[in-house]
Amino acid sequence: MLRGLTVVDVALLSAGVYILKAYFDKRAKAGQQLPPGPKGLPVVGNVADMPKEKEWLTFTEWGRKFGGICAVSLLGRPMIIVNSIDALEEFDKKSAIYSERPILEMGGELVGYSETLVLMRYGSRFRHYRKQFARYIGNGVVQDQHPLLIDFTQTFLKRVLKEPDNLMAHLRKLTGGIILKITYGYDVQDGNDPFVDLIEGANESFNIASKPGNFMVDVFPSLKNLPSWFPGAGFLETAARWKKNTDAMVEVPYKWTKSQMAAGTAPESFVSTSIEDGDELTESERNDIKFVAASLYGGGADTTVSAQYAFFLAMVLNPDVQKKAQEEIDRVVGNDRLPNHDDRPNMPYLNAVLTEVLRWNSVAPSGVPHVAIEDGFVGGYFIPKDSMILANLWGILHDPQTYPSPFQFDPERFIAGPGKEVQRDPRGACFGFGRRVCPGMYLAEASLWSTITMSLAVFDITNTIEDGVAVVPVHENTSGTISYPKPYKCSIRPRSPKALALITESA
Repeated sequence: MLRGLTVVDVALLSAGVYILKAYFDKRAKAGQQLPPGPKGLPVVGNVADMPKEKEWLTFTEWGRKFGGICAVSLLGRPMIIVNSIDALEEFDKKSAIYSERPILEMGGELVGYSETLVLMRYGSRFRHYRKQFARYIGNGVVQDQHPLLIDFTQTFLKRVLKEPDNLMAHLRKLTGGIILKITYGYDVQDGNDPFVDLIEGANESFNIASKPGNFMVDVFPSLKNLPSWFPGAGFLETAARWKKNTDAMVEVPYKWTKSQMAAGTAPESFVSTSIEDGDELTESERNDIKFVAASLYGGGADTTVSAQYAFFLAMVLNPDVQKKAQEEIDRVVGNDRLPNHDDRPNMPYLNAVLTEVLRWNSVAPSGVPHVAIEDGFVGGYFIPKDSMILANLWGILHDPQTYPSPFQFDPERFIAGPGKEVQRDPRGACFGFGRRVCPGMYLAEASLWSTITMSLAVFDITNTIEDGVAVVPVHENTSGTISYPKPYKCSIRPRSPKALALITESA
């Protein structure tokens, strides 16, 4: 679980854990019961119980045993794990005290993501960043980006037609291209694009570095002061390498936009308008523009790609769903044009398909931890100040009490009928909770809508055939803060000559 554990670390553990334990024991006053959970060991608590990968599966098992809220102790510090939608909603209602982030020394301080919205501490700067998101991709303005989404998705269809076996790369370029255009005014290149590669590399580092407990320095921050040659301090070299990636993600696209502005050729973007809006920017204001821009990309690229990739997998595994969705497109749109966002109110089944993608595939299975800023109570249990709070979003969205047959991809669960109630909307969980709810969710959903409807309008997505036998993929996800379906094979072909013409003739 913890990387870089040495004899020195063990000594630090012995010296520090009793202080932590005494602190939290003092807070757990008489009559204030912590949530139940697995029994830990003296001193280290539940460190040995924490899973090294796919932690959401272990958390779900604990939820079945201990209930919707359970607790573990990590070296004396409580971690509260939320396993039910009712408990999550109660935390959401009390978000004023449950919206802080923990200080993650590795991913935040050493690698540099503490300056981005995802790990930024709650306060005035955090609120300023959220306002900037809302200004460009908030609920009231995201429709202004619909034409851009349609154009980029049309290009995506052409790329898939040309290279159907390279789906993931096309999805990364689609989503990365949209956000780079909105944020920096940058047009992605065919083939390997340096900006997409740069930012994707930084996000990959974030996925590893931001997982709580992955590095010993997250438990004992003083370890970051060790010399790099010291035994067990190899994480410092790793952090320095990843920090260069973070710095490049922040600086390189920003400088590109500034150079385009100096040449008088910069299209409108978040960065260009933000610079123009300030007569003379202070260093702090320039820094904020850089990190808001980096947050726009870093917060939306990976998650949206995961959902899009899961959609294609769901279609391979559920040809009956695909057929019904295509029938709705043919009925509402016809075969003389591609669907657009104006068609959405008339497509209840496609809306249900999108909603089921959000539920069926958890892009952030365990979310990003929150921290309690004061003592409180949730579900009758005592939640001490400074407790880490982790929402098991995968477990919540696969709870059979809320979603019967949770592993089945079934859009019908979100369509009302005679004597049939609609199941709970997964948006209350899949985008996070409280004041940390994903600020890019409206753009992500609009992008997902374009990908789903336009792809189904022109493509049949089926199993590949090898040696005369259909290859049936399995829905299995990768570990990490952001999770993807593991690579799978599928066949993507035009539905008809008319569909082929729609792809090739599109702008």
